[in-house]
Amino acid sequence: MALNYIWIAFFLIAFVVALVKLVFFADYVVFQQMLTATFDMAKTGFEISLGLTGVLTLWMGIMKIGEKGGIVAILSRIIGPFFEKIFPELGKNHPAYGAISMNIAANMLNLDNAATPMGLQAMKEMQESNPKKDTASNAQIMFMVLNTSGLTVIPVSIMVYRAQLGAVNPTDIFIPLLIATFFSTLAGLISVSIYQRINLFNKVILSWLGGLSAFVVGLIWYFSTLGQEQIERISGVASSVIIFTLIVSFILLALHKKQNVYEAFIEGAKDGFKVAIKIIPYLVAILVAIGVFRASGAMDYLVGGIGSIVAWFGFNTDFVDALPTALMKPLSGSGARGMMIDAMNTHGADSFVGRLASVFQGSTDTTFYVLAVYFGSVGIKRTRHALACGLIADFAGILAAIFVAYLFFH
Repeated sequence: MALNYIWIAFFLIAFVVALVKLVFFADYVVFQQMLTATFDMAKTGFEISLGLTGVLTLWMGIMKIGEKGGIVAILSRIIGPFFEKIFPELGKNHPAYGAISMNIAANMLNLDNAATPMGLQAMKEMQESNPKKDTASNAQIMFMVLNTSGLTVIPVSIMVYRAQLGAVNPTDIFIPLLIATFFSTLAGLISVSIYQRINLFNKVILSWLGGLSAFVVGLIWYFSTLGQEQIERISGVASSVIIFTLIVSFILLALHKKQNVYEAFIEGAKDGFKVAIKIIPYLVAILVAIGVFRASGAMDYLVGGIGSIVAWFGFNTDFVDALPTALMKPLSGSGARGMMIDAMNTHGADSFVGRLASVFQGSTDTTFYVLAVYFGSVGIKRTRHALACGLIADFAGILAAIFVAYLFFH
């Protein structure tokens, strides 16, 4: 529903801005530019979607190999003890734990097709032990916020778009994105724990959060001691090595499970082809709306206004052109994707803005969409502190993305 209003607003605001420019500033070409933008962006949306087919097919195939090899189940066993501590009201051995662990693990691997059904199943099982059926329980809120914080280990879709739009090294956003999404998830977890009075000083929770935080802080410290060229080179090499190592690990796990690796790849690849074709109308729709919004001058006014405020406070404004992606992300995943593509098209996939928009896209999830789908699936109307904590996670992800982008790419 949110995307419906956003899409309409793009056209209406563009029309009003263009009308003002025509009547008061004698801009006789603005409507022609807007009309041209509709055709250009429709063509761009189709070409991007078509070009995505090969790369998306490849990655969906690889992810299916990992799934068949049992990587999701392995991650579930590893993170299971941690989840038992942050969902105290569920107690031990609750039937929802399996689905919760599988959902989070699938999200970390960017397996959306597997994550959503598991998430809905987890929400259903938690609802059965929820005493107030129209009100979100503590466990359901924690689960929703962990989902919307967008913890991702392998940002497949973002790397695919970067490859299609000409990035020299599409994986160079891997480490910055990992850091940004960690802080988003950490902020969401802490905010919910404060609301629910969960003891974060439990030794299991402390060992997990302490270990991960120490690793991320160490990573930031290490890269802060390097020059810009060294950062880009080491980050690029490390990202590529890590991701290729994961691919080989998926293959070896599948072999160990006596799976037909080739057939698993083909099965996943077929899904990739279907996804690439399926997104054409969605991508064309949002890119046309953004194109009209930009051609009218409304985008320039929006970004310029934000830039002026940032400059007034004395901050560097290079990040401002990527902000539309960050502002759109809590409302609409496809809208934010369109903003990210627009940023890379306009400024270049390997530009600071293009890379930052990519990190924004992967640092959090679509808060309003996740809240509506997960709570709506079990008839919950009173969401309590879920939205507030979700938006706190979003804000932390945005700040972290800006910080790591300046550290790695500026």
